[in-house]
Amino acid sequence: MEAQNRHDTSLNEEGRFRLLVDAITDYAIYMLSPEGIVTSWNTGAQRFKGYKPSEILGEHFSRFYLEEDRAAGIPARALATAAEQGRFEGEGWRQRKDGTRFWAHVIIDPIRRPSGELIGYAKITRDLTERRAAEKAIRQSEEQFRRLIQGVSDYAIYMLDPNGNVSSWNFGAERIKGYRPKEIIGRHFSTFYTPEDRAAGVPETALNIARAEGRFEREGWRVRKDGTRFWASVVIDVIRDDEGGVLGFAKITRDITEKMETQRALEQAREELFQSQKMEAIGQLTGGIAHDFNNLLMAVLGSLEILKKRMPQDLSLTSLVDNAMQGAQRGAALTQRMLAFSRRQELHMEPIDVSGLVRGMMDMLSRSLGPLTAIETSFPVRLPTILTDPNQLEMAILNLVVNARDAMPSGGRIVLRASEETVPSGKRPLPPGRYIRIAVIDEGEGMDAKTMEQAITPFFTTKGVGKGTGLGLSMVQGLASQSGGRLMLKSSPGEGTTAELWFPVVTATRVATAAADLPQRAENAPSGLRIVAVDDDGLVLMNTTLMLEDLGHTVFEATAGSEALEILRRQPVDLVICDHAMPRMTGAQLAEAIRQEWPEMPIILATGYAELPEGTAIANLPRLGKPFSQAQLAEAISRVAS
Repeated sequence: MEAQNRHDTSLNEEGRFRLLVDAITDYAIYMLSPEGIVTSWNTGAQRFKGYKPSEILGEHFSRFYLEEDRAAGIPARALATAAEQGRFEGEGWRQRKDGTRFWAHVIIDPIRRPSGELIGYAKITRDLTERRAAEKAIRQSEEQFRRLIQGVSDYAIYMLDPNGNVSSWNFGAERIKGYRPKEIIGRHFSTFYTPEDRAAGVPETALNIARAEGRFEREGWRVRKDGTRFWASVVIDVIRDDEGGVLGFAKITRDITEKMETQRALEQAREELFQSQKMEAIGQLTGGIAHDFNNLLMAVLGSLEILKKRMPQDLSLTSLVDNAMQGAQRGAALTQRMLAFSRRQELHMEPIDVSGLVRGMMDMLSRSLGPLTAIETSFPVRLPTILTDPNQLEMAILNLVVNARDAMPSGGRIVLRASEETVPSGKRPLPPGRYIRIAVIDEGEGMDAKTMEQAITPFFTTKGVGKGTGLGLSMVQGLASQSGGRLMLKSSPGEGTTAELWFPVVTATRVATAAADLPQRAENAPSGLRIVAVDDDGLVLMNTTLMLEDLGHTVFEATAGSEALEILRRQPVDLVICDHAMPRMTGAQLAEAIRQEWPEMPIILATGYAELPEGTAIANLPRLGKPFSQAQLAEAISRVAS
């Protein structure tokens, strides 16, 4: 009886086990005979393999394999492995009843009697198609991301471990920084920083900020493998796990050296444009003032000259007139500087041997310096020719030497040096070519950067009240610019100043042309001419008339171009002297109109301006610079009417 109860209990347990296995739907659990014949079939097997028990029991399990796997003997090897090793586990494609495939995870365990005899196999299969698809998608995404990161060449994108050691390295990092992956992975990222930044703890500070704030972003100098530096934009992002622990850092670096240089060049160009516009505005204002001032000085100087000729020869009176004339002449020199700055000065361009010109100035320079200052020269015996106004060049050199003297109140040494230089292509601010450089070097107080920027600005001076107009360097710059060159200043506090005048070397053809264009002085000045004098300023016109009449000429006055044309149509005229800057019709326009009706009429343009229309015969008209003396007026008439 007791034995019978134990048997019933065993059957009940076996029944419960069968119910448990049959209730599992996510796993196919079934038995195989030693030959691989299906001998049991649970609900899970029916659900994802598609066979009912009546359709599969007694069939060989190899029908679940793909045809190519059956041909390769894979089902048999799986059973053999399980029998020999006690277990078989693998993944692969399996086939449902309807022919569709699914990715299966398979476990086969051998079933043996206590004696060791093999009586079959227990087989558990799980459908992992969805999980495999998800894993494949993840792998593809990771591979695409890896290829994306690796393919980026303009950015260095790499990972750091929590201590700052490099743990990955993309192609952009190799291109920008020069290290191959095997050369840098495992090394600390501070390798890329400059020695001064490493000493200041900049790399550690960057990681600490990224840890604390989640992100670090800066620009600065970084070092490549070959030691060269580049300006980098750097971003470091912290990477954390789900609990907030630091897994490492993502670091992105971009070489923006070219961008920085472009930005710097743009800012410099903007600053130069601003300075150019400012100087142009000041130049226009200065030129206008100088023109009006010239007219006033013209009236003063001309009247004083005629007065001196006609007044009694009384020493007390002539000294007063001479004093007034000297004051007016100083005013005329000031207007020349103003016009030189505004580039409206009339320059008489001549081929010049700089060495010879400076040698001829040495006595004057020595007298100008005084006993405390010595001057040394360093000039080749001969230099290539330049083309400029010799009188203005002498004034410019004298101005620079006097400035050098004033910078050394306790005395010192001034070096005057000249040399031939070649400016290569792309070196600003001068166009490429051959130049003569005239340098005046002192041992004075020097200038800081701010003073250097203002030095050439008109009316700026570091001298005391009454000791300078602030137009000297502006005049020098104006001369150099009109001659195709440039004034350059080099200075720093306590180390003196070097002022350099650069003039382009001229070709032999230009030298010959310039020499042919020089005015030829007439030996005998004609008299008794019938002259039309044209000027919109009544004072200047009256003064010009007085000087012409004093020279023995007959004068017809006109205050506008239209009046001059009416006179020419009514009267026989030998010569026209006209101002250039007149309203409604300029002197150049009047000359053009005269040329159309009287092509052979001599015309003199009286002006302080250098800017006249180009491309026509008007640009080559004889000019008389204002303010002019009676002698200069007579010489101009001699050149055109003799």
